[in-house]
Amino acid sequence: MELAEVLERTALLSTLTPAEIQLLAARTVRRRFGAGELLFSEGEPCHGLHIIAEGRVRIFKTSLGGREQVLAMNVPGESVAELPVFDGGAYPASGVAVEEAEIAFISREDFQGFCLEHPEVAMKMLAVVGGRLRRLVAIIEELSFTTIRQRLISVLLRLAETEGLRTERGVEFLLPGSHQELASQLGTVRELISRNLMRLQAEGLLEVDAREIVVKDVKGLAGLLGSAG
Repeated sequence: MELAEVLERTALLSTLTPAEIQLLAARTVRRRFGAGELLFSEGEPCHGLHIIAEGRVRIFKTSLGGREQVLAMNVPGESVAELPVFDGGAYPASGVAVEEAEIAFISREDFQGFCLEHPEVAMKMLAVVGGRLRRLVAIIEELSFTTIRQRLISVLLRLAETEGLRTERGVEFLLPGSHQELASQLGTVRELISRNLMRLQAEGLLEVDAREIVVKDVKGLAGLLGSAG
C-alpha cells in the first residue's frame, strides 16, 4: 500500500485534500516491525507520530513487579501515542507489534508544522486524545470499583455477543488471546483468570478448553455481574 493511501484511510487525516495528503506523504517514512518488537518504550523521548498501516499494536504499562496492564489495542487506520507528539514529553506507555506490522511514521517536527498549516487536523487530534483519555478513565474506574470476576464476566459476555456462534451446546467463541494476555487486559495475573474460568465452569455457566469457550447460560452469567465477588 502506498503511503498516501495509508494516510488517506486514517480518520485523523480524513479532511485533507489529495494534494495535502501527497504533501504529508512526502514527509512520511515506512517502518516495519516483527511480532513482539517494540515500537517505543515507556520513558523514551517521542520522535514522531505512528500511524498503523498493517497489523495490530498493543499499548501497555509495566509495573515494577513486571505485571503488564494493557491500555489499548490499536488497528490499521489508527494513530498511537499522540500526546507526546505535542507536549514534548516522553512516551507514557510502551507499544509493541502484536503481529508483523507496518507503520507510517511522521517526525514530530514535520507533524507539528503540518498541524499549524492545517488546524482542522489539530482539532481532530484533540478529539482522538480526548477519546484516549476517556478510555483511560474507564480503565481506572474498572480496576478501582470492580472485581476480577466481574471484569472477566463482562469480557465473556461482550465476546459472546460480538464473536459468538450459537450452537446446541451454547454460545461458542475463541478468546482473542491467551489467558496471560487476557490477564494483562484485566489488570491481574494468569492464575486468577484460569481460576475464575474454572469456577464459572464448575457453576455450570461455561465450558472451557484453553481458548475455546462455550457460554451455556448467557442470562445466568449476566445475572452475576451485580453480585460477582
